[in-house]
Amino acid sequence: MNIDFLSLFIVLAVIVFSVILHELAHGIVAYWLGDDTAKNAGRLTFNPIKHIDPIMSILVPVVLYLLKAPVFGGAKPVPINSYNLKWREWGMALVAIAGPLTNFLIAFLSFLIGHFTGYLYGAGGEIVKFIFTELVFINLGFMIFNLIPIPPLDGSRVLYAIAPDGFRNILAQMERYGFIMVYMLIFLFGEVFSSIMLNGMNGILNFFYWVVGAR
Repeated sequence: MNIDFLSLFIVLAVIVFSVILHELAHGIVAYWLGDDTAKNAGRLTFNPIKHIDPIMSILVPVVLYLLKAPVFGGAKPVPINSYNLKWREWGMALVAIAGPLTNFLIAFLSFLIGHFTGYLYGAGGEIVKFIFTELVFINLGFMIFNLIPIPPLDGSRVLYAIAPDGFRNILAQMERYGFIMVYMLIFLFGEVFSSIMLNGMNGILNFFYWVVGAR
């Protein structure tokens, strides 16, 4: 397999940038809602060492990139004490949705800048085009992946806020094994999962083009 190391470096840089802002968004919203757990743990920082998970932040996205599959992943979960949050479950849902929403905003702003400058279409050269393309697609992948309603992914926190008590108990019991389920989803059903992810990303990209009047 021929590896373009410059492209790989750019992908890694975009991944690190994206997961840092994703996790910062969780911690900042939690802090605004009354919980300083993330702040006290040193997670309100741009230091990548505090946020990066070797498997979900590096290994999984890089392998997906090399396989030419949609890139997605995550980072170390920001510690949150939901008992300190305003509005409890709804506060936790706001903290959770802040991460994927941040990835959406990064993707959208990158698209807008890239579209109106022409960088997305090669006006600044192929490297600049690649950077803006990866900023859009990697962040859309992170957003969709993290909205999956399996604990401890962000989508499960939103689902928990609206679910009846019986289902909340099931989600709480799944918490311990959540990442195992996520890994199984990726590695056992990778092709189907990648297809769903790609369709979702393309659907949002079409929405971006509609916003700027290009559809």
